Amino acid sequence: MRNDNKIKVFLVDDDSVFLKSMEIEFSYRNEFVVETFSSGELCIQNIENKPDVIILDYHLDGINKTAMNGLQTLDKIKEIDRGIPVIMLSSHDKIDIAVSCMDHKAFDYVVKSETAFVRLQKAIEIIFRYQNIENELHQYKDKM
Repeated sequence: MRNDNKIKVFLVDDDSVFLKSMEIEFSYRNEFVVETFSSGELCIQNIENKPDVIILDYHLDGINKTAMNGLQTLDKIKEIDRGIPVIMLSSHDKIDIAVSCMDHKAFDYVVKSETAFVRLQKAIEIIFRYQNIENELHQYKDKM
C-alpha cells in the first residue's frame, strides 16, 4: 500500500550490482519506498508487505540454480494478488521473452540498459495513471 503517498516498490534481482544501483536510483526520489530481494522466493515471502509495484528480473538463477525463475515468480505473485502490477526486467532484448512475460500477465517488459531506470519510472507513472482512471470510472458507475 502507499505509505504517506509514497509508492512501495519491490525490486527483485539476483544481480547484486544492478539491484543496488536500482535501489539507489529509486531511493533518491522521495516518492518511493524500496524493498529489495535477491530471489523470487524472498519476494513471495514478503508479499504481505503489499507492494504497489514489483520490478522483477526474468532470470533469477545467478545465485541458486534451483531458484524460481522470473516467470515462475510472476505466476506466483498473480496467484496471490492479480492486482499487483509487475514489470519484468531482462538483459536480453528478445521479442519472444517480452511476449512470454506479457502472456504471464506482466504489465511491461524493460531491457536492462543505461536507460532502464527512466523506462521503469515511466512504466510506474503509466500504472498509476491507469489506476486513477479505473477509480474514476468506478466512482462514475457508482453514481449512476
